[in-house]
Amino acid sequence: MASLSSVSRWDQTHDIVIAGAGLAGMCAAIEAYDLNPELRILIIEKAPEAETGGNSRVAGQSLLISKNAEVLAEYQRKMSAANPIPEDMLVPWSEAMVALEPWIQARAEQAGAQYIHGTGFSERDAVLEFPEFGAREAVYCTATILPIPSGVYLAFRENVRLRPGIQIAYETPLRDLIQDPDTLEVFGVIAEVNGQPQAIRANRGVVMAVGGFEANMDMQRNYFGLSEAHPLGTPHNTGDGIKILQKAGADLWHLRNQGQSGGIWPGFRPPGFETAFLRTFFWQSFSWIEVDALSERFYNETAELQLTHYKEKKHGHWVDTPHHRAGPVHMIFDSVTCQYNKLVVEVMTWAPVVTGYRWSDDNSAEIAKGWIEQADTIEELAAKIGRDPAKLRATVDRYNAACAGKSDADFERNPDTLYPIEQGPFYAIKVDPVIVCTGGGARRNIHSEVLDHDLKPIPRLFEAGELGSMFSDLYQNGSYLTEAMISGRAAGKGLVALEDWVDAGGTHANEISAREVPA
Repeated sequence: MASLSSVSRWDQTHDIVIAGAGLAGMCAAIEAYDLNPELRILIIEKAPEAETGGNSRVAGQSLLISKNAEVLAEYQRKMSAANPIPEDMLVPWSEAMVALEPWIQARAEQAGAQYIHGTGFSERDAVLEFPEFGAREAVYCTATILPIPSGVYLAFRENVRLRPGIQIAYETPLRDLIQDPDTLEVFGVIAEVNGQPQAIRANRGVVMAVGGFEANMDMQRNYFGLSEAHPLGTPHNTGDGIKILQKAGADLWHLRNQGQSGGIWPGFRPPGFETAFLRTFFWQSFSWIEVDALSERFYNETAELQLTHYKEKKHGHWVDTPHHRAGPVHMIFDSVTCQYNKLVVEVMTWAPVVTGYRWSDDNSAEIAKGWIEQADTIEELAAKIGRDPAKLRATVDRYNAACAGKSDADFERNPDTLYPIEQGPFYAIKVDPVIVCTGGGARRNIHSEVLDHDLKPIPRLFEAGELGSMFSDLYQNGSYLTEAMISGRAAGKGLVALEDWVDAGGTHANEISAREVPA
């Protein structure tokens, strides 16, 4: 932390400072402004304006809608049995969820956007991830705001624009919190402005809404245990908030659960890309398999695992699919699958939504780039991807035999998806484990107050969104964006209720020394 005593001058003064311009940060600002339009609210954002929005900009835009708080709480309680959510958080969260829809509708209406029931890009009215735990009773429907992609993010961004008391400072990363070293009370932040540290006073307090650490491979290895994984969302979520909250004296939670709540999905990260593409789950044909480091199949490839965030049931428990343990993994397919299936889904990943890359419909451009290997025989293909030709041939032959018999004894693949890999040329692409987000961070309560190691609120410090998310294990579709709204609103409401802090010694001097401020 930066001690208040080291600050000899405030470079800026605001009533509320919010770090992060994703959905959670925007909801905190909107709630605070609507409760008190006289407040001066500053959102500082690490990314340039063209890359702002965090994961909320490229998420699936699904919103969980429930009509029964008691049933919803029980559903989430069962999903979180491996790492229980505190009851004094779980129950009010479910009540807030049931009351949330009119507020979302109002935000869509104010932005001139269309709110609908449904996912917006599939025919499903509701995504029911874990029916055995009560999903059908708990989930009334899935909702979203059009257009797809980014409709929810765009609507809330427009709501911020319509509130003149909210400012956003882009390319202004948070570097530290300014605190009393004894009480841990937060008085402001150190932010980098035009490459220089500035002390920004926050009269009411600070909201941490900077997302997780999914784009920091070192933290992935040391905090979660993934040796290689890549983000589908923003490349700017590099764990800054967790490190700052550690220094601030916060207790941490949900860094390593039974699994990644958002799942570990199959995707592709071509050379030169910071983020990954999500492999499609809308297939027109099924003449493909995946092989592990031993060139063997290792799971049911065509199960609708997107409906459980790539969790599969093993030993009676829902766990992450084994892509992150099985690598290197390659997808092997023939010309039919190549011609009729664009290999990626483009509505919920960073590269197509934000940077504008358009994957070719028949994958021909990606073949030409060398991202996809092509060969006339399986044996030649194996040599190109560094695999034993005889071993890969045997695996493909065994799979083709299963197709002929319409029975997959190895992994019980749906017979309707048993298409043989037989029409050359043949193709291979490396499958990378990719992740939606990380939910770990500071432990917080239902009011979004950050808790210290004694589980007491750190004064004037709040947290919202995926950073420190309450979800501890299994995840129901639509819960992250709605949690961002609930936790953001709670933070905004909590800050409005606070009184401005007053300097013990009156005004500060006119300068702040760069050497006294952490870089």
